[in-house]
Amino acid sequence: MKMISLKIPEKLEARLKALAGKHGKAKSEIVRAALEAYIKSEGEIGDASFLAIASDLSGVVSGPEDLSSNPEHMDGYGK
Repeated sequence: MKMISLKIPEKLEARLKALAGKHGKAKSEIVRAALEAYIKSEGEIGDASFLAIASDLSGVVSGPEDLSSNPEHMDGYGK
């Protein structure tokens, strides 16, 4: 298992410690469960298509729409 470290405010650490004590778990178990729940609520990247992931970029670039199929755009290419 990989280890990471992070800084949290003292009040949040106190709440985390109390929650861990209440459930008889380590603080790291609580953090892992919270992180898993957050990632699941956001939707995993593997579940989405590239278009869905990059949807905010769609339509950003302007130019001819038929670059891959119109031979006019290939004039002088490779010379």
